Amino acid sequence: MKKKIALVTGGYTGESVISLKSAAIVEKIIDRERYEVTKILIYPGHWHHLTEEGEEIPVDLNDFSLMIKGEKLKFDGVFNILHGSPGEDGKLAGYFDMIGLPYTTCDALTSAITMNKGYTKAIIDDIPELNIARSIQLFSKSDHEVKAIQETLNLPLFIKPNNGGSSIGMSKVKSWEELDDALDKAFAEDSQVLVEEFVSGREFSIGIYKTAGKVKVLPATEIVSSKEFFDYEAKYSAGVTEEITPGRMNEEERLRVERIAARVYEKLNCKGAVRMDYFLEHTSSKCFFIEINTVPGQTETSLISQQVRAIGMEVKDFYTELIEEMLSEGRSTK
Repeated sequence: MKKKIALVTGGYTGESVISLKSAAIVEKIIDRERYEVTKILIYPGHWHHLTEEGEEIPVDLNDFSLMIKGEKLKFDGVFNILHGSPGEDGKLAGYFDMIGLPYTTCDALTSAITMNKGYTKAIIDDIPELNIARSIQLFSKSDHEVKAIQETLNLPLFIKPNNGGSSIGMSKVKSWEELDDALDKAFAEDSQVLVEEFVSGREFSIGIYKTAGKVKVLPATEIVSSKEFFDYEAKYSAGVTEEITPGRMNEEERLRVERIAARVYEKLNCKGAVRMDYFLEHTSSKCFFIEINTVPGQTETSLISQQVRAIGMEVKDFYTELIEEMLSEGRSTK
């Protein structure tokens, strides 16, 4: 009998647009011979399934079920592709934990921590061979905070919202005159802001996931952008960025990054597929952590999809591995 899988998408933030694009690809590619897939749209106060006839069927939040044509549809598990809140920050995971429904992404605690860039860096700071750029985490903007930045950190700087993704609200600051506007831009997106020193290096992104109980590291993608950094436009506009998979690393760099990536995944107690972004510094080849994305995009051109294909694997089979790992872990916790 086919397992009933809820494909969760939508969201409460601007990233919902990307979430819908990812869900459309997952819905098209997922193995229909194995799974009966039902797409669930989650918006503030409006969780529902939209039928082919255009009927909106509300989700029963007592058990995350649907009533379709007089029959109750309950799910065996959730394929979570909801970027941002509440799918990536732990809120949805906490709800699924309470009703005992397994899901393909990280648990509530890991999801909440990894949405906070500053907290994530503090946890992984002691991983061998991994480097962290010097930074200051701000909870407010004041003359005192600005002075602390100028006295502690060296230009150029990256200013970014501490929570959230898709590089929204990010700026590169080359002079102190630019700092004020950059902080305003970041604080407009979040109540916490991370200010960190710029690392001159080649940028990469690498996928990591667990299958059959073992951590597997995919080939890294090298990000070569025509812009100064990998911002929202560079991520989602055609022709702005060149993505090379596998990325150009020598054997020592590749093996070192794979060791680091697996340790980061384990240290943060990740589940499902995540994507770690990092720099290899130009002068030293040291690996500098940027951030981790616990609900990476799943569009046809997304980095994870490129990396899966680079090992000769069908994306459909990759989704099957994620779902089977989820169902296996779900059974083991009951």
